[in-house]
Amino acid sequence: MSRFRIDVADLLHHPGARRTVRLREPVDDLAGSAAVVPDPVAVVLDLERINEGIVVRGAVTATWRGDCARCLTPLTRALELHVDELFEPDPVAGETYPLEGHELDLDQLVRDAVLLELPLAPHCDPPCPLPSPANDDAEPDVDPRWRALSDLEL
Repeated sequence: MSRFRIDVADLLHHPGARRTVRLREPVDDLAGSAAVVPDPVAVVLDLERINEGIVVRGAVTATWRGDCARCLTPLTRALELHVDELFEPDPVAGETYPLEGHELDLDQLVRDAVLLELPLAPHCDPPCPLPSPANDDAEPDVDPRWRALSDLEL
């Protein structure tokens, strides 16, 4: 059962009605390829009843953790995202979200917003320097499996 399920029966019976929702809940398995959101996600959303369904506007706030892709330093960064989406009884795949009876499930909206903003290759800010070789004059180590190719004369 989603912790982001909201009963909106009061809005459905009054066109133009509005309500603000504030939640702070954990989201299971919220991770990208190089960053994870281990802490609860906070939402502050305004719900507004329109003819087509319910418009959800507001902010989603989360904190991600990952390692710098260059120096492997652990990183923690905050995300604050704006969302503006429509929930309707007959959703259009990839464009709107489902309004199921008199309930909204904000879980997929939260997941979509956060996952799209997670970095694919996190890096330090300001960018960390690239590691330099210990000795630039030394011949690079050759993998012994490829050493025989070095002896070939073409």
